[in-house]
Amino acid sequence: MQRKIKEIIVHCSATFPEQVVTVNDIDQWHKQRGFDCIGYHYVVYLDGTIHVGRPIEKEGAHCKGHNANSIGVCYVGGLNKVGKPCDTRTDKQKKVLRCLIATLKAEYPGAVVYGHSDFASKACPCFNAKSEYQDL
Repeated sequence: MQRKIKEIIVHCSATFPEQVVTVNDIDQWHKQRGFDCIGYHYVVYLDGTIHVGRPIEKEGAHCKGHNANSIGVCYVGGLNKVGKPCDTRTDKQKKVLRCLIATLKAEYPGAVVYGHSDFASKACPCFNAKSEYQDL
């Protein structure tokens, strides 16, 4: 059965600038928290490459109360050099995130884009995803 996607929720990995993080790293972190695998469906690396995390057909584990009908997209970064929340997206990440979200919106036209902070008292993704992608 195909999931009914209503939301695309943008996250950050809450890691330092230039800190190399992979899908496997996030998978390990999420397993340590009790998840069966990485909670995000897509991860955008510092170099702008897109990597698949959890299969899209599988309910996410990234935003409590919204996982059943959403796609979780995470960019690597989100903390400044002293560990404070900060939009650390590289130019490549910004470009690729926009393309990925546009592609997902075309595939799921009724889906609305949100940041994790729209649903939880967190800074994640450290920028206003809803307004940044409202034109898509």
